[in-house]
Amino acid sequence: MSRRWTLRSIPVFKHYMEFPGRGQSFSVRTLADASGVSPGVIEKLLTGRQRTADVDDATALAESVGSAIFPLFAPPSSPDLNRTSRTPTPASEE
Repeated sequence: MSRRWTLRSIPVFKHYMEFPGRGQSFSVRTLADASGVSPGVIEKLLTGRQRTADVDDATALAESVGSAIFPLFAPPSSPDLNRTSRTPTPASEE
C-alpha cells in the first residue's frame, strides 16, 4: 500500500506557510529546517512538479505549520475491496 499522500491545494499550503498556526511565516528554507523535509520536496510541492509526499514528510510539514495533516494532504485511495489478487479459475467445460 502506498504511503504517499497528495497535497490537496497549493494555495492552501502557501497560506499555511504565510500564516502558520504559531510563530513567524515560513520560507521554503525555514520550513525545511523546522520540518526536516528537504527544500527540494517543498519547492516541488509548491510549484506542482510533485503532487505527493511520503506520509512522514506530509505529517512533518503539517505539524510545522500548526495544522493537522488532513487539511493539507489527502491519504492514498483505498484498495478496491471487490478485487482479489487471485487469478480467476477458468470455468470447466462440460
